[in-house]
Amino acid sequence: MTAMRNLVNVLAVVLSCAIIAVVLDVPRMLGLSVYFEQYLAGLMALAMPLLFLHVPASKGDEGGYRVRKGPIPWFDWMAAIAACAASLYVMVMFPSYSELVSRRPWDGMLVAAAMFLLILEGLRRTTGMSLVYTTVFFFALAMIGGSLPGEFAARSIPIDRLTYYVLWDSTASLGIALKIVATIVVVYTIFGHVLFKSGGSTFFTDISMALMGRYRGGPAKIAIVGSSLFGTISGNVVSNVLTVGVVTIPLMKRVGFKPHIAAAIESCASTGGQIMPPVMGVAAFIMAEFLQVPYFEVALAALIPAVLYYAALFIQVDLEAARSDIKALDPDEIPKLSQVLKDGWYFVIPFIVLVYTLFWLNYEPENAGLAATATALVLGIIIPFRGKRIGWRDFYEMLCDSGKSVLDLFMLGAAAGIMIGTLNYSGVGFSLSLVLITVAAGSLIALLFLCAFTNIILGLGLPTVGVYIVLATLVAPTMIKMGITPMAAHMFIMYYGCLSMITPPVAIASFVAANLAGADQNRTGWASMSFGWTIYVVPFMFVYSDTLLMKGEPVFIALDFVTALVGVWFVSAAMMGFAIERLSMAQRLLYGAAGLCLILPLKAFDAAQWFNIAGACLALFVFLQARFARSARAVS
Repeated sequence: MTAMRNLVNVLAVVLSCAIIAVVLDVPRMLGLSVYFEQYLAGLMALAMPLLFLHVPASKGDEGGYRVRKGPIPWFDWMAAIAACAASLYVMVMFPSYSELVSRRPWDGMLVAAAMFLLILEGLRRTTGMSLVYTTVFFFALAMIGGSLPGEFAARSIPIDRLTYYVLWDSTASLGIALKIVATIVVVYTIFGHVLFKSGGSTFFTDISMALMGRYRGGPAKIAIVGSSLFGTISGNVVSNVLTVGVVTIPLMKRVGFKPHIAAAIESCASTGGQIMPPVMGVAAFIMAEFLQVPYFEVALAALIPAVLYYAALFIQVDLEAARSDIKALDPDEIPKLSQVLKDGWYFVIPFIVLVYTLFWLNYEPENAGLAATATALVLGIIIPFRGKRIGWRDFYEMLCDSGKSVLDLFMLGAAAGIMIGTLNYSGVGFSLSLVLITVAAGSLIALLFLCAFTNIILGLGLPTVGVYIVLATLVAPTMIKMGITPMAAHMFIMYYGCLSMITPPVAIASFVAANLAGADQNRTGWASMSFGWTIYVVPFMFVYSDTLLMKGEPVFIALDFVTALVGVWFVSAAMMGFAIERLSMAQRLLYGAAGLCLILPLKAFDAAQWFNIAGACLALFVFLQARFARSARAVS
């Protein structure tokens, strides 16, 4: 048993090291000149055996896949050997066999069929059946494309040709999605492990407590600050909930937050990690590749919407604390800010390096991530955090944990490539774009609602990156044809893809947080929607005006940001039913109307400035009316 565990750990370390070597271009330095798809196949030769040896065939739970505890059965050994052999065969033969899609040699066909089935099984083990069904659906759709009715009709691809294509063509399973996972995601995963192994998680929690613990509803504000800091590194919602929520949810409950409210706050705070620069989630890196722009442009565009999201969450938490009379933490539980900074001031340096290399030196995201990782590692070795330095054993565990934690993403990348490839090869993606324009009848708002609805439905079973890739292939071209800028179209899709994490009936982040809080899952899901309302509204705003995506004249960007921030406060007050005091239903409607008018960008449409003016006047009226009414009651 120990020997098997050691084998799994060694494979995980080798996988992490191999990815770092690819990012550093070590093979080319050694004189090896090969297709990048061959590198990906070589990495799959490590990742897939590791998956079958590490993850059992039993069904994974909502919080992630299960980890093997017993001996490895014979069929998993067979699957691991077959996956390794098939991947190595692809690595060796790719240059010649990728040009033989029309001839389809029997050995290439056999390997393609085996890899397709093994990828599906890997998906099932790591993400569940939803993505398996989706992948098979798009594969089958390409087979019957010519038989689809009316304008849906494309062309039908024979099963043997399609099976060969999804492995051996560079636009399919070994395509852009898998490249992102293999060159970027693992680097930032290692970055996160280095930071937290050296004490970063403790530092982030302590600084959040020092900054927010003395204010009303302090633990909830700690959750927001801590989750946003952690989320910018991990970009993984569930791991964010589990890592930060273990500390913050009990604290929130202890000071008076209801269990389902505490869980909703943590799930929303963790979900924001996918949209919070500078790192964001996997989908953001894939977006940069889809748009063919530097990653820093995506991060910059995401900044204002992310600030509005967290601002709304922070405001609602503060208003909930005021409404429920929830006090601050006991002063004895709050660490001194000066001591926290003295202990861990250097944890800020890797982020400075990351931002500097990404935004000023224009490094590729993976190289910037490596620079930040190296900085964090060196600092962790040199400077002890509360008496502990990073040692060789810690470094080994970082690489090991990183290799294991990205197995699901390798499967997601391969499956996403299959979906993208089949849609493009059959032409179904193009046909669907034309149908969407027809269904929307040329109406942009109808298309946006249709896209939003599709995002939410797909998100019931798929992770954010899966939703984004499918709709970026199917829907984004349609949105762009109707005049939406490419950045706004793809950002809209990504934001609505994030909604799957907090939108019932299948709200994974909310359900995981509910389990930690001992709360009802459905109540937590609906409360999460209330706290996360901005992620439903703001995407519609930046589609109509790029100023919220940092595009345009600086004056209008600043003006739209300020008015949107004020609008966020008023809508948040309406959502919570509390501002200066409790609000009646009529007051809530007025606050909501004022806020929505203010959130509208000035150039969203011709009369938008009048909505802004009306919103400002209404906001001033309801705010002053509430203050005067409270003052009058106090006097009497």
